[in-house]
Parts: sequence; structure tokens; C-alpha cells
Amino acid sequence: MKNLVSIILCLSPILGHAQNRDTFDPRVTELWDPKPKQVTAMPLLLAAPSDAILLFNGKDLSEWTSGDGSPAQWEVKDGAMTVVKGKGDIKTKRLFGDVQLHLEWRTPVVIESEGQGRGNSGVFLQERYELQVLDSYENTTYSNGQAGSIYKQHIPLVNATGKPGEWQSYDIIYTAPRFGDSGRLVTPAYMTVLHNGVVIQNHAAIWGPTEFKGVPLYLAHSKGSIKLQDHGNPVSYRNIWLREL
Repeated sequence: MKNLVSIILCLSPILGHAQNRDTFDPRVTELWDPKPKQVTAMPLLLAAPSDAILLFNGKDLSEWTSGDGSPAQWEVKDGAMTVVKGKGDIKTKRLFGDVQLHLEWRTPVVIESEGQGRGNSGVFLQERYELQVLDSYENTTYSNGQAGSIYKQHIPLVNATGKPGEWQSYDIIYTAPRFGDSGRLVTPAYMTVLHNGVVIQNHAAIWGPTEFKGVPLYLAHSKGSIKLQDHGNPVSYRNIWLREL
């Protein structure tokens, strides 16, 4: 982790003036060690609390929209919604700041690729800060890109990933960043995550919006949607609810 912090300290002044990241090699921000220890856990099927906002009722995508505002076009079947390749990310119509978010996800039982091409999706808080969804069961990839990572930032404490085709759960406590009147960052975003009931991120400070290339840099913003990523793999979601904090 210290290696990536050093990268950020060295490159932030340069990237702060960059107009795009097209020439940045994404491998620079991949961390392959340490590799989180594999643990066996049990996914939790939790009923939504009485004060929760139900974001997916298992029947339709009435709470969701595509990224451009058009109707969401993921498949809804058997109480779950599934990524349809090429239909794009979907996001909640409602905007949120600090939340407790519960969702369950499942990667395809049929393995067709490896590394980042295997059951890849993601959960974005305020459309900016990604908690990685990936089939990380006996699947080698960079550690800060595996399931449960705050993508390209924090490696999960352990690998609690279930087998392909099994339902898994994320329980997320998210605190949005705070900005001053001038747009200056006052406090960063924080994320605590339980994967299948196991703590994998413990009040981790987020370094800025998720970037595939380059290092994260905060820009002032207000509330945002919860976004689910279309990464080309038929990942499914169900039992999605949140509580505003």
C-alpha cells in the first residue's frame, strides 16, 4: 500500500494539470502484493429494515435509470437483475450522501475468462467511488482490483469470495466527503465493508474518485446516485436496500 501512496504523492501535482489520462499506463496503479488470505464465509440474506429505502423489489427497475437518463435495460428475472452486455451502467434515480447499503450479487457459474474479465462489475457510491465486484474465487489478478477492493486503492483485508454462481453479500457503511466553500477537500470519503459477513474494509479513507488510469484527485461535488457497472459480464444483483445516515 505504501508503494501506491508514494505514486500518488509523486504524480498528483502532474496529473492535477492533465486534461486526460490516455497516455497513463494503468499497470502503474496495480498492486499484486500482498495477496489477501482466503477465508470461508456465509452470505447473508437480510430483510430490509423498516426505515430502509428499497432500491430493487425483484420485479422491475423502477428505481433505476441508464447513465444517460433513459430507462434501464438490464434483465429482470427470478427476483434478480442481471447486466446485459452493452446496455451500459445503471444508476438510482434518487441521490444519496452518507448511507448504509446492502446488496447481494452473483457472478456467472460458467467461467469464460480470467483476471479482470471474470465476473466483473462494480458498485459506485455517489457515482464516483467503486467497490469492486469480481469473481475472485481462485482467480489471480492485482490485489487492489479483486472483489472487495476499493478499486485501485485499498486491498481487502481478506478474500471472502464465494464460488462462481453463489449469491454473495456486501454491507457497506459509506461516509461522503466534505468540501469547504471554496471546493477544498475538508474530509475524505470513508468506507467500511462486510463481504459475506466478514469485515474486508475497515473505515478506509478513499483517496478520490475511482480511476483506471492515473491516480485519484478529489473535485467538489454534492450528493450522487448509486451506480452499478456494466463491464460486459452477466453479473446479477438482488435484495438492494439502503438507509440514509
